[in-house]
Amino acid sequence: MRLLSQSVEFDLNLLRKYDRPVPRYTSYPPATELTEEFREIDLKTAIAVSNYKKTPLSLYCHIPFCESACYFCGCNTVITQRKEVAEPYLDYIQRDIKQMAELIDRDREVNQLHWGGGTPNYLSPKQVETLWKTINNNFTFAPEAEISIEVNPRYLDKHYIFFLRDLGFKRISFGIQDFNPTVQAAVNRIQPEAMLFEAMGWIREAGFESVNVDLIYGLPYQNLETFTDTIRKTIKLDPDRIAVFNFAYIPWVKGVQKRIAKEALPPASEKLSILQMTIEELTGNGYVFIGMDHFAKPNDELAIAQQKGDLHRNFQGYTTKPESDLVGFGMTSISMLHDVYVQNHKRLKGYYQAIDEGRLPIERGVTLSRDDIIRRTIIMELMCQFQLSKYDIEEKYHLSFDLDFEEYFIKERYNLRLLEADGLIHLSHDRIQVTPSGRLLIRNIASAFDKYLGTQQSERFSKAV
Repeated sequence: MRLLSQSVEFDLNLLRKYDRPVPRYTSYPPATELTEEFREIDLKTAIAVSNYKKTPLSLYCHIPFCESACYFCGCNTVITQRKEVAEPYLDYIQRDIKQMAELIDRDREVNQLHWGGGTPNYLSPKQVETLWKTINNNFTFAPEAEISIEVNPRYLDKHYIFFLRDLGFKRISFGIQDFNPTVQAAVNRIQPEAMLFEAMGWIREAGFESVNVDLIYGLPYQNLETFTDTIRKTIKLDPDRIAVFNFAYIPWVKGVQKRIAKEALPPASEKLSILQMTIEELTGNGYVFIGMDHFAKPNDELAIAQQKGDLHRNFQGYTTKPESDLVGFGMTSISMLHDVYVQNHKRLKGYYQAIDEGRLPIERGVTLSRDDIIRRTIIMELMCQFQLSKYDIEEKYHLSFDLDFEEYFIKERYNLRLLEADGLIHLSHDRIQVTPSGRLLIRNIASAFDKYLGTQQSERFSKAV
C-alpha cells in the first residue's frame, strides 16, 4: 500500500491533549508483556516452525559496556573502565551464538545484522574481528545484507572507522544528543563539535553506505534557541538519517537519571516549540518525516520503502527489510519470531549461568495469541504506512480466523470515532487514513488497537511527544 502523503501538520492543542505515555510499538505486544513463566521449549518450537517456513533472519548483538554513564540513557548497560571485563563476555556471547545457530537451519539467509549497546566500539579491533568471524561462521548472509553498528564518537579514531568498513559494516550510527556544551555537561556526554565533524569526515572517507545520528529533545538546559543551533549543525553534518527522540525522564525506572535536576528540564510548552522547529527545519532542508521521531533523505532506503509501502518495524525500529525473525545475542537482547518474543537475562551473572548450564539464556518471554498477531499487523501497518485497508486485513486472516473487521473490532469503534472527531484519522468503509495532524500522534492512534494498554504500567512508557 503506497503512502499517499508525507506531509505533517503541527496542531499544538492536539499535541497537548494526547501527550500521555504510550508504547513505542517496536513490537506488539510490547516488551512489558514478557513474563518469567515462559518455557524454553516454546522458543525451540517456534524456531522449528520458522525453519520449515525458511523465514529470513535479522541478527542483533548487544555489547553492554560503557566507560561512563550518560545520564539520559535508558539502555541496559555495564559501566566500567576495566576493559578486561569484555573478555569473558566475548566468550559467552560466542557460545550464545553457537548454541542458537545449532537450532537454526543454515540455509536461512541473514538479511540484517546490527551491533548495539552500550558501546560496541568498547571492544578492541581484535575482539570485534573475533565476534565478527563467529557470526559469519555460523550463519549465511545474503549478498545485499544490511550490516550496521552503533559507535560512540568519543572513543573513535580514523583507523578504527576504516577497520569497521573494511571488515564489512555498511551502515553506522552515533549519538549527538545536543551540540550545546552546557547540555552535554548536564548529561555527562561531553563531545566537542569538532570531534563530531571529524568523526563524520572519517566515516564518509571510509565509504559507509549510510550514516545515522541521534538527537534528544527535552534534556536539561535545552531551549528553542539552543536546539535550533543543534538542528542546523546537524543539517550541516549531512547524515542520511536523523532520529530525534523525546527524552523520557523516568528516574524511578532508570536510576542514573536521578543525577539530572528535574527543574533544569525544559517545560512542556518549550518542548513542543522545539519539536515544531525540528520538524520544520529538517523537512525544510530536504529530509522526509518517516514517522514518530525519524527523518531520512528522500533517496534513503527508509524513505523509498515507506513510499512503496514496504516499510517494516521491529525491536530495532524502522527497517527496510522484509518480515524476518529477529534473533538477539548477548545480555538483555530480544529475539522476535512470528509468534514468540523472548528476552535474555538482563544481568551478566544470570546470562553467564544459563549458558554454563547449557540453557538458552532467556529470562522471560511471551507466546502471541491469534488476536495478538492480528492486532500486531494492524498496529505496524499504521505505524509504518499511516493508513490501513480493512479489506487487506480480512483477506490476510479470513481463512484462519473468519475475520470481519467491523465485527471483530466493534469495541474499538468508539475510540476510533473520537480520534476521527479530533481530526487525527479519516474513517471510511474500507480504510483508516491518518491525517497530517495525526502523523505526530501515530502512537496514540495505534494504541486504539492495544488490548493490553489498560493493564500495562504506563509510567514505563515515554510520552507521545
